[in-house]
Amino acid sequence: MKSLSRFVLSAVLISLFTGGLHAQVAPSARVGGLPIGFGVGISDYSIDYGAGRRMQGPAAWLDVGVFHGLGVDVSARSIYFNTPTGLSRMQQTTYLGGIHYEGKQVFHVRPFVRMGGGLGVIEFPSNNPLYTRDSYSVFAPSGGVEIPIVPKVFLRAEYEYQYWKEYHGSNYLNPTGATLGVTYYFRGMHPRPHPYN
Repeated sequence: MKSLSRFVLSAVLISLFTGGLHAQVAPSARVGGLPIGFGVGISDYSIDYGAGRRMQGPAAWLDVGVFHGLGVDVSARSIYFNTPTGLSRMQQTTYLGGIHYEGKQVFHVRPFVRMGGGLGVIEFPSNNPLYTRDSYSVFAPSGGVEIPIVPKVFLRAEYEYQYWKEYHGSNYLNPTGATLGVTYYFRGMHPRPHPYN
């Protein structure tokens, strides 16, 4: 009887520990591997260089998910299409690195917020032909959504507000605008798993 009791107790303990091991392994399998996404899009921005002046240009970004929706990213954007009448030249280019947080999906829509900072380079009209280009520190909060199109490919819409520090003095230049594009995830594992991934 004692031998049977020990056998049953041993079997129960083994099954409990084995079940615990499975519970630990399964989530790791689901989230293993860092999700890496590369995207391109077109931006439409108010350039903050006179009322109603808007320009467009290409954008690209690289996102890396790190932990439960948190990640890091880099982006580049150059606004140079459709220079407004009255401006002899204008181009606003930013190179930003930042962190982002991806929220839980709601009806196949995944929201995100981002804070980036880096370098802004601007070409502008000037009475001095030797001074038509300069660079500034830029920081830029943004937010948007991603919507799955096909496996690993997401439609992305984002709105960004930029702060160009001490532009020609103590003032800030504040270009703002929206970007529409697509993100391709090189790995199927995504921080917020989706049936299309």
